[in-house]
Amino acid sequence: MGVFTQLDHVALAEIAAAFELGALQRGRAIAAGTVNTNIELVTDRGHWFLRVNEGKTEEDVAWEARLVAALAERGVATPAPLVARDGRPYAAHAGKWVSAFPWRAGHHVDAAEVTPPLAEALGAQLAQLHLAGLSLPEAWRRPSIYDHAHLVERYAGFHASRDPELARAIEVLGEELDAASAAAAIRGRATTGIIHGDLFRDNVLWADGRIAALLDFEQASGGSLAYDLAVCINDWCWTGGPRADLYAALLAGYRRVRELAPGDREALPVELRAAAARFTITRITDVYLAGVDNPEKDFRAFLARCDAWRGPSLGELTSLL
Repeated sequence: MGVFTQLDHVALAEIAAAFELGALQRGRAIAAGTVNTNIELVTDRGHWFLRVNEGKTEEDVAWEARLVAALAERGVATPAPLVARDGRPYAAHAGKWVSAFPWRAGHHVDAAEVTPPLAEALGAQLAQLHLAGLSLPEAWRRPSIYDHAHLVERYAGFHASRDPELARAIEVLGEELDAASAAAAIRGRATTGIIHGDLFRDNVLWADGRIAALLDFEQASGGSLAYDLAVCINDWCWTGGPRADLYAALLAGYRRVRELAPGDREALPVELRAAAARFTITRITDVYLAGVDNPEKDFRAFLARCDAWRGPSLGELTSLL
C-alpha cells in the first residue's frame, strides 16, 4: 500500500478547480492503493475522492471513465466519475491523469467478517454489474491483459527457478495451466460480457450491511462472466479453506438477479481453478519476485486455493450448480 504522487495544498487546489469542486478546505492521501494514489478531498462544496492514475495512458483512463459512468447509470453501485470543466471525465495534472468521484462512506470487510447475507448481497451486485455490461456495445469489451497466453508467459519467466519457496508452486501451476488449456472449449462456452476482473474485498465498500460502492475498474475488460464469478468466490468465500455456506449464498444472490446459462455452469469449476492459478502467478511475479513487502498479497494464499480446488471441494461446489 502506498502513495506514489505527493500533492501539496496548491496542487490539490488546482485539481479541485479543474473539476469545479469548490474552495479546498483539506485533503489527505489514503495509503490504500497498490497501483494508484488515492486522496480524500473536502471543499466548501462537498466531500470527494481523487485518484491519480499512475502509469496509465489517456486512452485507458477515458475507457474506464466511460464504462463506470455507464454502469452507474444502469444501477450498479459505483460512483460515476465527475466531469472536468474541459468536458472530459478526468483532468491532466503534472503529466498524469486525475479522476474525481463523489465520496462514498463505507468500510471494507475482513475475510472473517464475511457472512452469508453479505456474500449473497455481493453475488447479487455482481450479477447486476454483468447484466449492465451485457447491455453495452460489444465494442467496449477490450481484451484482458491477463489472458491465458499472458499467464503462460509469466509462468515461463520463473518455472526454471531453483528457489525452494517456489518449488511447489511451479509444479502446481504447470499442471493448472495445462488443465486450463485442455478445457479451452469448455471455457469458451461461457457467457462473455464486461467483467470487473478484480472484485476482491478491498474493492467493495459496505455501510450498514449494504454495498455502498464497487471500486477500481482499472482491470475491467471483456471476458467470461463465469471467470468473474470465480474470482469473487476465491476471495469472498475463503477462511483457511473454501466456505460452503458463503459460496452457496453468493451463488444464490447471483442467480436471484441473473440465472447462470448452461455454459456458465459448465465453465465455473474450470474458472475457479484458473482464477486461483492466475492470482498465484501474478503475486509471484509482482510481489514475491519483485521483493515487495506486502503480506496481504502472499502467493501462498492463492496456491492454497489451487490445492483446495484440486480436491473434493470443487465437487461440493459443482453440486450446487
